[in-house]
Amino acid sequence: MMDLKHNKERIYQDVSAHTQAAGRHKDEVTIIAVTKYVDSHTAEELVKTGVKHIAENRVDKFLDKYQALTDYDLTWHLIGSLQRRKVKDVINLVDYFHALDSVKLAAEIQKRAQHKIKCFLQVNISGEESKHGFKPSEISKVLEEIQQFDKIELVGLMTMAPIDAQEADLDDIFSKANKLKNNLKEKNLKNMPFTELSIGMSRDYPIAIQNGATFVRIGSAFFK
Repeated sequence: MMDLKHNKERIYQDVSAHTQAAGRHKDEVTIIAVTKYVDSHTAEELVKTGVKHIAENRVDKFLDKYQALTDYDLTWHLIGSLQRRKVKDVINLVDYFHALDSVKLAAEIQKRAQHKIKCFLQVNISGEESKHGFKPSEISKVLEEIQQFDKIELVGLMTMAPIDAQEADLDDIFSKANKLKNNLKEKNLKNMPFTELSIGMSRDYPIAIQNGATFVRIGSAFFK
């Protein structure tokens, strides 16, 4: 039987310790609980332990959890690929969208959004063919196109490391993402603050925190 309260406290303490060990303020990293592994009841039990940020990677699961947890004051994250035909179903319920991976998707969000949507530009730092996201070399051109959309606020970058990446590879990928984010932040582009970095999951968040993560997406570690 999983002990959600124990797991939550352990994860929060560990993230805080790693953040401070990296010379950062303990509150600089936001923990997002990824609930794709569990049903709505289990997600609710986790929320009762004090978790405030919830993430799903599929629209249908997001809508299930959103409906089930309407009694709670939560911040909602959609972290997976979003098909353009499903944008209208979900985008106005989302507080943060972590996987903006095409200009066509940005255009559809612009069309459907009723308010400004906080988005992370998904960037493929590792170069893996199976990964979504823009190549770093494409970003300048992409930003020129996205600038026309006033319903999109690019708060930062998101990237994912290969599942089999070793520690040195993780360090390299995350540090490149952080450097790119900082370079974009310095440009002071309208509606593109680039203050946030969404990197790190259950297996690699300590390395992500060392490399400037401001959001870590933790799933399986909550539900052991």
